[in-house]
Amino acid sequence: MTVDSQGAATTAPQDAPGRAAQTQGGTPPPPADPKDVRQPSRGRRSLPTGLLPYLLIAPAVLAMAVLLVYPLVRNVILSFQQVNRKELITRQPEWIGFENYTELLGDPDFWTVVVRSLVFTAANVVLIMGIGTLIGLLLNRLGKKMRLVLSLALMLAWAMPIVASVTVFRWLFDEQFGVVNWLMRTLGFAGYEQHNWFETGFSTLTIVTALVVWGSIPFVALNMYAGLTTVGTELYEAARMDGANGWRTFWSVVFPNLKPFFLITTFLEIIWVFKAFAQVYAMNLGGPDRGSETLPVYAYIEGQGQAHYGLAAAISVLTIVMLIAAMSFYFRLILKQEEEQ
Repeated sequence: MTVDSQGAATTAPQDAPGRAAQTQGGTPPPPADPKDVRQPSRGRRSLPTGLLPYLLIAPAVLAMAVLLVYPLVRNVILSFQQVNRKELITRQPEWIGFENYTELLGDPDFWTVVVRSLVFTAANVVLIMGIGTLIGLLLNRLGKKMRLVLSLALMLAWAMPIVASVTVFRWLFDEQFGVVNWLMRTLGFAGYEQHNWFETGFSTLTIVTALVVWGSIPFVALNMYAGLTTVGTELYEAARMDGANGWRTFWSVVFPNLKPFFLITTFLEIIWVFKAFAQVYAMNLGGPDRGSETLPVYAYIEGQGQAHYGLAAAISVLTIVMLIAAMSFYFRLILKQEEEQ
């Protein structure tokens, strides 16, 4: 309430100071006319927030569907058909259901190849992970110059084409002019004048194992070294103060910190070795007498060599199923590792 010059009392609005404060503070009052409200431009419309991520990954999903899903579906359909030379010429495949699968599961040769593939994969993965880990530890201990030299050597071995590396290994183990036979004679071993290293399937797969291990070690070694750079030096110092030796330090300090690395690397190596085709086939064409065939080579020879395309498709499907079954153990370990973190 205020008093004017005449002495009359008048009542002032109570919210006048509030309005003044809002005006002085820079917050404009709402417009009185609805026409003064600015409407959003109709020329550009923003995408819904939930749809944008799917649009970004759509090209990759489409490419994967064309290059992977469609051939896989066609291969599964082919495994239920009889497609030999006759059906290939007439282009009239015969639907036979599960006959290809029952024929394979009842064939002793198929199970021989399965066991051979599993043993071949296990031997390669153990050697690759063991030697690759040791070389990774060596890289972590070397000086800068020697580390650079060893890293370049590993990269050159890793970058070498498969066919070229197979050719080099065949020269090394050549029956007449091979370096290995010469070395064995030089060391005083008898019977290596013209020893045939590819005489049996076991010896052939042994040479293939040496080739696969040689070509896969750089990946494990370099990744191991990269993982070791993330382990703090204070952990090594603490282990050294506790009197831990090298093996104890690795098992108690290095391995727990790099356990996810070991899991994913082992997972990848199992996949790569199990599906290795070029090294086995180029070395000795799966011979002698099909004694060095693994499942991918077995499927290829049945399909391209024997023209049993439906049977070869069934072999490839069973190979995928066995690989998924073998990998389920590692999937559980990875999920358990994520839950612990």
